[in-house]
Amino acid sequence: MSDGASLPVPPDPARPASPPGRRVRVAVLISGRGSNMAALLRAAADPAYPAAVALVLSNRADAAGLEVARAAGIPTELVESRAFGRDRAGFEAAMQAALDRHGIGLVALAGFMRVLTAGFVERWRDRLVNIHPSLLPAFPGLDTHARALAAGVRLHGCTVHLVRAGVDDGPILAQAAVPVLDDDTEATLAARVLAQEHRLYPAALAWLAAGRVRVEGGVARVAAAAGAGALANPSPAGPLPALPPIPTRPGEP
Repeated sequence: MSDGASLPVPPDPARPASPPGRRVRVAVLISGRGSNMAALLRAAADPAYPAAVALVLSNRADAAGLEVARAAGIPTELVESRAFGRDRAGFEAAMQAALDRHGIGLVALAGFMRVLTAGFVERWRDRLVNIHPSLLPAFPGLDTHARALAAGVRLHGCTVHLVRAGVDDGPILAQAAVPVLDDDTEATLAARVLAQEHRLYPAALAWLAAGRVRVEGGVARVAAAAGAGALANPSPAGPLPALPPIPTRPGEP
């Protein structure tokens, strides 16, 4: 992202903007290592950041991110999804009770590997945000990096979006793109995208917490500096490289 003109979006009274001197209390939901959670913790350590991570909640007892949160002094809660079996309503009611206990105003999904019901999503409408490792609407769901390589796309990346009931669906807040290189593997491409996730998610959450997001007709308008320039891959700049000669068959001129 680079400096540019700001988009003049009026504040939305439905957004959880922080009153002066107060920060929005955020819960981060994880199922694993929580690397994006850690990026949010680093950002929120700045008192000027408009959101405070007040809870890290996991549906798995073995989620490594729980220990990371505890080491940072962040309250944690465990609501094990497997204990509820197919009772999704019961599982989400237990999660909601934990969110209520901690006075949560925004929920950030960070590798939370559960599909949420339409009822839970609607309850947190425009206060529930997710990061996905692709340039949505391309490659929703799992295995995004492998699918990007198989499709031969030249640009890949990540998306922060407000959550709707569909899989990886909802108004897009921000995206970051990276080039896909000829020698990329799934691991190298994932690492390049992850570095952008750790930059993009804290910024997008800050805009949401500060009341800089307005949803109009299913599209999110963000009062933030617009990106400048373009990313092309391969680069169209400069002279064309010399190509190897085309081999000929015997007898051809």
